[in-house]
Amino acid sequence: MCLTSRDGTRIGYQRRGDGPGLVLVQGAMGTAYNYTDLATALASNFTVYTPDRRGRGLSPRPYDDEHDVARDVEDVDAMLAEADTGYVFGLSSGAIITLEAARTLPRVTRAAVYEPPFYRDGISHNGIRQLGADIEHGHLAAALAGSLRTAGTAPAALRMLPGPAARLLAAAVLSVDARKRGPAPKLRDLLPGIRYDFNVVGGMDGKMASFGSVDKPMLLLSGTKSPEFLQQAIRDLAGVLPRATHIEFDGLDHAGSWNTGRPDLVAAALRDFFA
Repeated sequence: MCLTSRDGTRIGYQRRGDGPGLVLVQGAMGTAYNYTDLATALASNFTVYTPDRRGRGLSPRPYDDEHDVARDVEDVDAMLAEADTGYVFGLSSGAIITLEAARTLPRVTRAAVYEPPFYRDGISHNGIRQLGADIEHGHLAAALAGSLRTAGTAPAALRMLPGPAARLLAAAVLSVDARKRGPAPKLRDLLPGIRYDFNVVGGMDGKMASFGSVDKPMLLLSGTKSPEFLQQAIRDLAGVLPRATHIEFDGLDHAGSWNTGRPDLVAAALRDFFA
């Protein structure tokens, strides 16, 4: 299924379940596929809509240097209208989009976010520019290594390696991933669209205080195994939002809501909040 956003972008989505509508907004390097188990766990209580964000999967669109978070919010608005709901959940960069949707869209009535990536000392905008250049030149291994380092989510082995060795490791990861069978999206196909995610995160850098105006019930989710800056960001956000509840999952990391995490635990928290 698909819909058309305000600027003409076609947004593909999946729908399952029965009940009030609930829209799930994806983060970087993922598609609706990564939410399959979460959506299934919620489908007995909600009609769950899992769109592919622009630039990936069912919503292909070449990257536009003029893109900003307002376009992503328009996509969410169109999806909420299609679902006839004001309920939305977002992960990572999708969590930042969800927060901005809650701030600017009267249609949103309740929202939940999992670890929006805010940086107390700011994200590296030089790193974001280099990532864009690497993708433009087809240097996908460099882009993968650079994206993880810029985001602050690189595993220790990659974080400690010098640049050339890090790119070799990233190339090996891409090669192994390309040979995997099954429906999971391939990293090589997802990397070009990651520029949308870094555009969102970079564009909202230093603007957490703006969400103090969100006078709506908000659920903040995080995991104890996530990088410390993400745990700090969720605590900071809890102090900014006037009507926020924070739930921390013991043992979960940044992918806690994905098929590879514990989507059953996340679904239980969402079910209680949106019910």
